[in-house]
Order: sequence, then structure tokens, then C-alpha cells
Amino acid sequence: MSGANRHYVLAAGGTGGHLIPAFALATELDRRGHHVALITDERGAAIPGKPDFLPAHTLPAGRFGKNPLNWIKGAKAVFEGRKMALRLFESFEPSAVIGFGGYPSMPALLASTSAGIPSLVHEQNAVLGRVNRLLAGRVQAIATAYPEIKRLKPKHADKVHLVGNPVRAEVLQLREEPFPAFTEEGLLRVLITGGSQGASVLSEIVPDGLAMLPPALRSRLQVIQQCRAEDIDAVRERYRNHDIPAELGTYFENMAERLADAHLFIGRAGASTIAELTAVGRPAILIPLPIATDDHQTANARELSKSGGARSIPQPAFTAKELAKQIQALAQRPDTLGTAAHAAWNCGRPKAVKDLADLIESAGGDELMDVIRVDNTQSRGARQQSSAPQGAAKDNAQ
Repeated sequence: MSGANRHYVLAAGGTGGHLIPAFALATELDRRGHHVALITDERGAAIPGKPDFLPAHTLPAGRFGKNPLNWIKGAKAVFEGRKMALRLFESFEPSAVIGFGGYPSMPALLASTSAGIPSLVHEQNAVLGRVNRLLAGRVQAIATAYPEIKRLKPKHADKVHLVGNPVRAEVLQLREEPFPAFTEEGLLRVLITGGSQGASVLSEIVPDGLAMLPPALRSRLQVIQQCRAEDIDAVRERYRNHDIPAELGTYFENMAERLADAHLFIGRAGASTIAELTAVGRPAILIPLPIATDDHQTANARELSKSGGARSIPQPAFTAKELAKQIQALAQRPDTLGTAAHAAWNCGRPKAVKDLADLIESAGGDELMDVIRVDNTQSRGARQQSSAPQGAAKDNAQ
């Protein structure tokens, strides 16, 4: 099946959360000898990380907010985008179209379903997004990242294939590396990020929370924190006053290396963040973004929290005192962090991009390839337990 040269169209909203998995799938399909094109908006076309071989086509995509006055304008943009997508399909002749959510994916998927081209959607979050909800009845398959998906209608459940969230190759390469050694005398390396734009609440709370740790633990801290540009000077001053060494920046290019060295992650619960934490196996304290659509970050954090790989703190309860309490609970003994790391690792789905590519390759055939994980928690956990990095397995022996 993968030997045949085919054409595929990927359609994604203009944010990293939608585009990172799209870029990963494009790379895998290109490796298999297929031709791939991307449909997005102007924001998406400008996002760093797009593979050089991947042509990007920008289409108008209306937004439908709460104000009904914007709906007519949004509908006009969508139908204009649909016409442009149909013209593209006439020349590119895709075997299938897969949408990754966001309004820019809507015109392409509407065009594919009207033209009789097999279509699929991939949902990165634990709540089915608005566009994917609208199109769930039209597509042949719904690829998901979590075993439990909210806002999915029961009548569409038979379309679901659990594949996970594709992650960057440099992050996935770290999966078989052992968890960094953590001893009672060694450094405790903490990585704090707030997504692509940082998060002011982390800048306000984290330095004071770390300062409330017992002196024996606080003296061993090594902190790396991503901040908003407008916050960075104040955060630097807070760490200086607390006498805690911290490396601060508005953006870190080598995030994979930072994650590899970290003993503990503190940050938001975006889909890509959790996919990378579980791919590598890193314990986390997660503060879901309260204004996220349908509160999807709280849902994203649920599986990892239930496994013991993370602590999830609602933002209203996120205080310096609560943060210090949770860090102490995780770092009080060397084996506690290691156990949490292994739990996070067991939630990972390292074959996500391969499973997603298999699924899209099977689109249009007599039967879609079934890549769903049956009895997901037990079967995958048992398989991965035996193949875990030796350091992690050894550290986490009960």
C-alpha cells in the first residue's frame, strides 16, 4: 500500500497546535514516496518548522464567533475557500484529505466531501474541536490522541481511531534514553514554559513557589523558564531576590535538549506539550489554560494525571504555596520522580505518526485500516513496560 505514489492534502488551522502534527505527517508521507500539499491561512504559512518540500496554499477561512453579524462574512469566506480548494484538487488530484482542526481546515474538507474525495480529521485535544464536530458526520475517519474524547456524538464512535499526537523527530529520539539521574544531593532541574506565547501566571507564581521549598531542596534547584518579553525583567528580579539560579528566555530553540535534561516540567496542558512529555517520559505539574475552548486543556491533562505522571492544578488554585506542596510531594524521594516519569512514559504513543500515515493511506480502500488500540491502557502499558529505558525501569521498580 505504501509503495504506490499518491497525492495527499493536509488542512490545518494557523497555530502550532494544529500544524506540528500536520508537519510530522507530511514528513512521514514524503518518506513513503507520496506528494503532499498543505492548506492553511496566512498565519499558518508563516509558522516556522514547515518542511521545505511541503507547498503551502493559503485559503480564506471565515471565523464564526458569538456575534451573528460575523456569520455571513464568515460563511462567504468559507465558500470562497471551498471553491479555491476544488480548483486545487482538480490539478493535484489527492487520494485523500485530512484536516487537523481550526477554521482554515473547513473549506478543504467541505470541498473534499462534495467532490467524493476520502476525508479524515485528526483531533489533537481530548475535546473534539468545533470544526471537527461540524464535519464528523461527513468524514470517513476521526483520528484521536486520547482514549476518551468529549463532545463526540455516540453515532460517530465507530469512526474513531486512536493514534496519538505526532511529535517532532528530535523529541521522539529521546524516548529510549533513561530518566536523568536524580539523587538526594544532586541538582533538581526544573523546566517551565507557557506555550508559544509564555504565560504571565507562571511568571508571577513559580519563582515564589520555588522559594517556599525547604532550604535543602531549594539549594539544589536549577531553573529554566520561558517568559513573555514584558515579564522577563520582573521574573529575573524575583529569582535574584530569592537567590535561585535561573536561565530565562522568551524562546528556546533547543527545547528538545532542555526537555531531555529536565527532572520536572511546569506549564500548560496543550496537546503538543503533553504529547512530548509522554513521548520522553517527564513528570509534570500542569496548569490548564482556563480560557481554552471547551476547557480542553483540563481534559488533556486528565489521562496523564490519572496515571500518576502529572499533577494538575486549576489556575484559581495555583498559588505559590500549592506549587511548593506539589513539588515537595514529587521530589521528596529520588524514586518518586522516577516513578512519575515512568507513568508519563507509559502514556506515550510513539507510533502516532506512523499509525496516522497508515490510516490515511488506507482511505478510499474497501476498509479503513484499524489502528485503534483495543483495551488501550492495559495492552500498551504491558508492552511498553518491557521495552522501557533500562534506567527508568530500574529506578521505578516497586
